Amino acid sequence: MTGGKVMTRRDIGLASVLGLIVLGAAGGIIAAAGFDTAMKATSSQEFCLSCHEMKQFAWQESLHKAHAANRAGFEVSCGECHIPKAFVPKMRRKIIAAREVWHHWLGTIDSAEKYEHHRQRMAERVWADMEADNSAACRNCHQLDKMRVPDPILQMHRNALDGGMTCINCHRGIAHKLPGEGLETSEASEAVFH
Repeated sequence: MTGGKVMTRRDIGLASVLGLIVLGAAGGIIAAAGFDTAMKATSSQEFCLSCHEMKQFAWQESLHKAHAANRAGFEVSCGECHIPKAFVPKMRRKIIAAREVWHHWLGTIDSAEKYEHHRQRMAERVWADMEADNSAACRNCHQLDKMRVPDPILQMHRNALDGGMTCINCHRGIAHKLPGEGLETSEASEAVFH
């Protein structure tokens, strides 16, 4: 009884439905907040560098490249290049990252020798992803119409884009060492930014 009135089955059913809706909405909000927190945490520089091999190899070499050591004093984090902004590509990347965590536990690249042994395959996978999304990570920061470079370089970029090329086709090695003997190319592409 509420207020002298007896609750009917209809009232109880309505209250149950409203209760379920409220609980579902609260659960949805909590789940969404948890999901968002997990996405941010696993996209942070701290998370990336929690793996020994990323901190010792990939990150250390990037400290001497144009995206960390530049005249503007701006440092690019791992996630800015390796984690897409759009939801579906980001989720695809997170699934792939789960495999990388597995290989971290297996010790697949836990020494400099193992890292070098796998560098070509890892690089090719990143390059293929960047080609597939038209170097979207690069374009998040670099915009051709805002580049302050000499006209011949600007025209070279326009010609490359008009010819169906994308940033990573020419700028491999801009953030990490190139596999094998390609280090000279890396240093040449860095010279444009220093």
